[in-house]
Amino acid sequence: MTSNISAQAHWRPVPFHQVALADGFWKRRLETLNSVTLRACLDQCESTGRIANFAKAGGSAEGEHKGMYYDDSDVYKVLEGAAYSLMTVRDPALEAEIDRIVDLIASAQETDGYLSTYYTLQAPQSKWTDMEKHEMYNGGHLIEAAVAYFEATGKRKLLDVACRLVDHYGDLFGPDKRHWVEGHEEIELALVKLYRTTGEERYLKLSQWLLEERGRGHGHGAIWEKPDWGPAYCQDDVPVREIRKVTGHAVRAMYLYAAMADIVRETGESTYVDALHNVWAHTVERNMYVTGGIGPSQHNEGFTHDYDLPNESAYCETCAALALAFWNQRMNALFGDAKYADIVERVMYNGALSGISLSGDKFFYVNPLASQGEHHRVEWFHTSCCPTNLVRFLPSIGGYAYALTDRGLALNQFVGGQVAFRLPDGIRVDVDTRTGYPWDGGVRVEVKPEHSHSFPILLRIPGWCRSFRLKLNGEPVLEERLTVERGYLVLDRCWETGDCIEYTMEMAVVTVHSRPEVEANQGRFAVQRGPIVYCLEQEDNPSFTYDAFTLRPDLQLACEYCPDTLGGVTVLRGRDPEGLPATFIPYYSWDNRRPGWMQVWINEKETGAIYTS
Repeated sequence: MTSNISAQAHWRPVPFHQVALADGFWKRRLETLNSVTLRACLDQCESTGRIANFAKAGGSAEGEHKGMYYDDSDVYKVLEGAAYSLMTVRDPALEAEIDRIVDLIASAQETDGYLSTYYTLQAPQSKWTDMEKHEMYNGGHLIEAAVAYFEATGKRKLLDVACRLVDHYGDLFGPDKRHWVEGHEEIELALVKLYRTTGEERYLKLSQWLLEERGRGHGHGAIWEKPDWGPAYCQDDVPVREIRKVTGHAVRAMYLYAAMADIVRETGESTYVDALHNVWAHTVERNMYVTGGIGPSQHNEGFTHDYDLPNESAYCETCAALALAFWNQRMNALFGDAKYADIVERVMYNGALSGISLSGDKFFYVNPLASQGEHHRVEWFHTSCCPTNLVRFLPSIGGYAYALTDRGLALNQFVGGQVAFRLPDGIRVDVDTRTGYPWDGGVRVEVKPEHSHSFPILLRIPGWCRSFRLKLNGEPVLEERLTVERGYLVLDRCWETGDCIEYTMEMAVVTVHSRPEVEANQGRFAVQRGPIVYCLEQEDNPSFTYDAFTLRPDLQLACEYCPDTLGGVTVLRGRDPEGLPATFIPYYSWDNRRPGWMQVWINEKETGAIYTS
């Protein structure tokens, strides 16, 4: 079988607001997000003074700056999430509230375009003196909120604020001007979004210039002066095209790589491609947890050394998992390879979803893979980047499902719903996807082109999938007649309205072993079914004592969908061959009942298993 997918595929993800979700798993979560989570985060931004800081900076309220120098970004992320919500569920009251906040943000912008409430109110003489202080990071999140709100409502006020701010950056920084290495990446990818919205090439050029500033000795500030952090903490140790290993703060690293992928897509900057491939392999193969979590260390909120993946002390910041998904979504669109969508899926159903309670109003900042019972979600954090990041990630979940290829459509994530799009040659196609995913591996896709038309439909074969069955219009398709390219089944044919694909992926329960280099997991196994990683929780296993029991990895587990348990989950129940009962629940759902211990990696009763990566 030969591949027709070029080294750079340049697929175009179908925007989430073009996907009408009818998915039992995700739709319920988005309803909770709209009714609970968004409101909770807006209220927290109000009660903690984050929104009032803009009123103070704009002169409509009195008082000193309250909170941290990066707190403006939380407001921007909530606004971005609100904009995404408005794209799918119109809410005049919410829109009016966002307009009020936008007015406050606009009032806080200084005459030269500068905008950071911390510096305006507390340290106006110290602007642009410490690259750690998130000035452009805040600006990046403002840009993303502004673009989203403009797309949702057509209102330009926040977008104009963002453009004036970026023009201020351009007045100060760039070739033959001042150097700048932003301590926390985000501005770089945001500038690409602004370029795509406005068509102004200077924004794209500024993004690439900021990338090229890294690793050249220009950085200074609190990060660079800390001996055990230094330039590698914020990915300023080598020029970006020379990156080979993931280093430093996990969220910052993922945002950097996402921006690099954006620049490759927009400019064809081929010198970044090898760096992206190398650092991806280093991240995923040596520094990623089975849940899609990354960054084991609390000390630097990031990476240490290869295969350092402790469980109970795992940091695994929720934002880092989300950022890993952002990066891999871009890699999938850039290179057309299913392995990147596999990572997005692992994050979606495990490392990201664990960050929010089923009730939608409590959050994990840290996501360990084992707990003695003292780790719990809370309503808010002093640094609350994770709740506000979830607010903008979850509403956009439909945007991870489909991508337009050079000729047809790729199904990346199996999410139920309807989507209408136009092929590159202009033909309109409607697709209706129905599935019980992630509990059921069956996916039914009805294809409705406006008239008979030939084009390929690509179905991702998940990395966890050992076997599958395929039918077209009720007739089985033999495996030897199928074409597989870069992890996708390619169905290239003349489609008629009403044609139906039935794709059934075997969802066997499997035991997973780490590579032997991962010391924390030697003599242990984990359990996975489909995309879901499972854990044991004390609530279901009262006869066990935390980490003082062993199970055989060949224990037989029966699947049982329990609609009234943890919002509706498939539970795995079984007995060890020696009679010991065990009940596994999805990792993302732990800590939603009575407090108790939790473990993903279980002590193996019999060792000598074959280890797989």
